[in-house]
Amino acid sequence: MGKYLISHDLGTSSNKASLFSTEGKLIDSYTVPYDVHFFHKNYAQQDPEDWWGAVCKATREIVKQIDPEEVLAISFSSQMQACIAVDEKGTVLYPAMIWADHRAEAQAEELTRKIGFDRMYEINGHRVSPSYSIEKLMWLREEKPEIYAKTYKMLLAKDYIICRLTGEFVTDYSEASGTDAFDLRHLKWSEEILAAAGIDREKMPELHASTDVIGSLTKEAAESLGLTCETKVVCGGGDGPCSALGAGSIKDGQMFLSFGTSAWIAGTSGEVNLDREKTLIGFGHVVPGKYMPCGTMQAAGSSYSYIKEALCAEEVRQAEETGESVYELLNRLVLQSPPGAKGLIFLPYLLGERSPRWNPDTSGSFLGIRMEHKKCDYVRAVLEGIAMNLSVILEAQREHMEGKELVLTGGGAKGDVLAQILSDVLGVPLHRLDHVETATSIAAAVIAGVGVGVFKDFSVVDQFVKTDKTFYPREEYREIYDRQKKLFELGYQCLLPYYREDA
Repeated sequence: MGKYLISHDLGTSSNKASLFSTEGKLIDSYTVPYDVHFFHKNYAQQDPEDWWGAVCKATREIVKQIDPEEVLAISFSSQMQACIAVDEKGTVLYPAMIWADHRAEAQAEELTRKIGFDRMYEINGHRVSPSYSIEKLMWLREEKPEIYAKTYKMLLAKDYIICRLTGEFVTDYSEASGTDAFDLRHLKWSEEILAAAGIDREKMPELHASTDVIGSLTKEAAESLGLTCETKVVCGGGDGPCSALGAGSIKDGQMFLSFGTSAWIAGTSGEVNLDREKTLIGFGHVVPGKYMPCGTMQAAGSSYSYIKEALCAEEVRQAEETGESVYELLNRLVLQSPPGAKGLIFLPYLLGERSPRWNPDTSGSFLGIRMEHKKCDYVRAVLEGIAMNLSVILEAQREHMEGKELVLTGGGAKGDVLAQILSDVLGVPLHRLDHVETATSIAAAVIAGVGVGVFKDFSVVDQFVKTDKTFYPREEYREIYDRQKKLFELGYQCLLPYYREDA
């Protein structure tokens, strides 16, 4: 019997292939970068052939030292909300419009008019947005009718790779739930949404659970990857829902905070949990029968990067000279400022905002600036502002889940200073995992193992991840942060007229 599983984390900037043993040990990984093409203000395209080349190269690299016959299965965690039009042979007809592509604004407005804001959210668990796949396909139908006419199926990013590997045109429930065309409660394509969008139902891929075995590698694919035709291809999932599995969030009520360039608080539920204020969005989980309610903010780690570039040139130079991490230097700076940053408030809306505001016109702000504030206060206020925005998301989650503790994961979660501030502001213990940067890769490996029967169920994820450290909220700072959170909310509300004028 085979000994290995391969996971591919098919991201926006690169694909990382990871080789895991069936005991949960990471044997090797290899990353291949590729380009994103930004143009015309809001276009963001990629060449699916670059994804395929990256998958082939990365796979060949990680299997060099093993017998390819011992690889049981391949699965995926993937960037979501793409739109790839292919013909009956799987040939790409138009460049992939990825999640960051917002060209379909007019189509989003049309869809809202036809189906209604509330009805869309009720069916789909998402708001109408040009970032989603179905709006992009509407754009293709209207702007490139000759391409649309030739389109056999619309695929998502990982599903294009699966098509190259097996010849099948499929997607899974988690990916489908990020298209804006999915009936979340009934796990099927929504005929009502597709009719309003004017999209032919037959152009949508076949739906599967994340653990479904789609097929074995074709002879051509096996040769390209350096594997054998015995290797199974398991459907996998979108990177958001995969992050839930990688954080060990597989049972109802288990919640986690993923902190990276963006950040989100999400959890696992046996029901579709949509809050009254429509702050949250709903995904199909990669665990069959489960859902992932999620609130995601735009500028988490990127806000920290911004303040580094704007105010911390001295620390950047020092890091270059000493080889020390610049963020370690910034962390020391943060500790020179007291909790609450002497009353300084930062609104982390540098890229507009999704949850909790759903306002693309917002911008970042420092409020309450006084003569006493120094650089250390500004840097600390940025971290606290990110945490206060996440606190609003956590309160929305508590409409359905307790949220008394969170697992902490994501590449930005490695620093103790940030983790402690998050715990203090959110007022909950945070259990940081030992492999914070590999949660989605681990998830894809677990999905592969469950899919081919080498793992009994998803509880095996505990073999892959462990708690590295737990951070507890410090009671002595609760009053300070309660006051800061009230000012944070007041500041946003007061600035709404400004955002409208500045748009």
